Amino acid sequence: MTRFAVLVKQIPAFEQMMLGPAGRLVRDHTALEMSAYCRRAVSKAVEFAADDPDSSIVVFTLGPSAAEDALREAIAWGLDRGVDIRGVLITDPDFAGSDTIATARLLAAAINREGPFDLVLAGKNSLDGDTGQVPPQLAELLDLPFAAGVKVLALHEQIASVGCEHDDGWLDAEVMLPAVLSCAERLCEPAKVSHEGRAAVPAQMITTLSTMELGPGPWGGAASLTDVGETRNLLVQRSRQIDADAPLADQVSTAVRILRDSGALDGDANAERPALGATNGPGPLVAVLAEPDRDLLTQELCGAAARLAESLHGSTVLLAAHELSAATAGSWGADRLVIITGSAVEEEIAGAVAQWARARQPWAILAGSTSFGREIAARVAVSIGAGLTGDTVDLEVVDGRLVAWKPAFGGSLAAAITARSPVQMASVRPGVLTRPRPRVHTADVESITGSRRDRIRIRLRRQEDSLERLGEADAVVGIGAGVAPEELSRFGGLCEVLGAELGCTRKVTDGGWMPHSSQIGITGRSISPRVYVAVGTSGKFNHMVGVRSAGTVFAINSDPTAPVWDHADVGIVGDWRECIDMLETELRREHGLRQSGDTERTAANSSLRR
Repeated sequence: MTRFAVLVKQIPAFEQMMLGPAGRLVRDHTALEMSAYCRRAVSKAVEFAADDPDSSIVVFTLGPSAAEDALREAIAWGLDRGVDIRGVLITDPDFAGSDTIATARLLAAAINREGPFDLVLAGKNSLDGDTGQVPPQLAELLDLPFAAGVKVLALHEQIASVGCEHDDGWLDAEVMLPAVLSCAERLCEPAKVSHEGRAAVPAQMITTLSTMELGPGPWGGAASLTDVGETRNLLVQRSRQIDADAPLADQVSTAVRILRDSGALDGDANAERPALGATNGPGPLVAVLAEPDRDLLTQELCGAAARLAESLHGSTVLLAAHELSAATAGSWGADRLVIITGSAVEEEIAGAVAQWARARQPWAILAGSTSFGREIAARVAVSIGAGLTGDTVDLEVVDGRLVAWKPAFGGSLAAAITARSPVQMASVRPGVLTRPRPRVHTADVESITGSRRDRIRIRLRRQEDSLERLGEADAVVGIGAGVAPEELSRFGGLCEVLGAELGCTRKVTDGGWMPHSSQIGITGRSISPRVYVAVGTSGKFNHMVGVRSAGTVFAINSDPTAPVWDHADVGIVGDWRECIDMLETELRREHGLRQSGDTERTAANSSLRR
């Protein structure tokens, strides 16, 4: 007999997401739906329960009364497959305004009240906030092991065998039950039920929990450790310079001219990187969590820490649970290096970091917004009572406090988040911060010892791609379902002349012929290259939202009515197979002219100097 708890979240249909003036989600007159990852959690629990008549499922959601519809959908999915399933709606005006920690505390209270459970399943993240923090925070509150991005799952008595999709890699592990697992989008068939099927669920199958059942709290905004402040609109108006009636050759020439005139062909790979901020002062301590095999990300975080510490006249420290030299840490901007020994997996590293933070009380702790960084930061935040802002894209100091700018709702806006706690925490998207020039410095070194829990056994870690590849790219060519696997080689020359990396849409990764780390969009990567070339994709919102920050968007599509034109600065209306060679030739000609011009200018300048 296995008891499953499943967590679901109701969100606005992502095309309609927006924040109100108080920084809260606008739900009135907006279509609502179950978050995509949560659908997999429901479906997987029902799949297991259908094979064991003694098993049962309790589905939990936190939200207003309208969120009951998400419970009805989950219950209807289970009833259609003959499983024992019911729902719990956690709702009360006092619960409004919950940040991720306050949300996790409410869910933990409800799970403890309705439990015990053998397995808690959740979505990897929700598409409105996209932090991925609640599941690991819940695991910390329940004192359970956790695995993120589960794409393969099998249960054997008290062991969950998992295969996890982690950013640009893969993890095989065994997790001791009870446990919390977050589900990847491709774990299984999503649970989807019609409006009529949801309406047919008997009302008595849903229990409501309020402050009367969960206690006086504090809950909601009063229990939250972060506040939402100013918001910035990130919507980009594209110039849509397209002439569908012109001959294909003319469209190619015009497109290259527009790219040239707009500066989209001007690479900045040789631009001088800024110097590191001056640190090692007497002021507050800014800490960075280093991740194994993520040197570029760690350098970005150390650069941000040095910039923040300089404004505070403070110092920096780098915490690492892997081998790292004092000279390397110092060159990246760390004044001190703390080596964590005796801890092998994320929950154990988090325990060591939390112990260190309680003793040293840093002003802030920064981590990467990766599977590794999210779990550790989430667990540490719960453990030490720190406000945590996830997936941030910029950091600054205002009145002595950390302001973390976080994109939300498909990247259409960014909100300024501040923490109320003495220790402030933020996870940062890879590739969005400037990586300063290294310095010559050797960090002071100390070590701390973590504790082994032995609740997770790692069988395999495999790197499948580079997380920084698209994030660091100056140009990206993104392919969609209109490009067949065997046609990939056609893009070698285009990528070469543009100095571009190759990305793709979700349909391509669903087909299994490009890795998930190459996926761009709302359930993939958000990137900000100088130029993005969209080929063979219709340009639906869930893909194009990932390139909102691109300098120039250039699309090639044979359909003049395709939605991609609403997101493009310049385009060619035609079959990419017919114009790709012409485009490459025209770009190479332009590249040659520019190189010739640079050579002539250099010679002229040399002559003037003589």
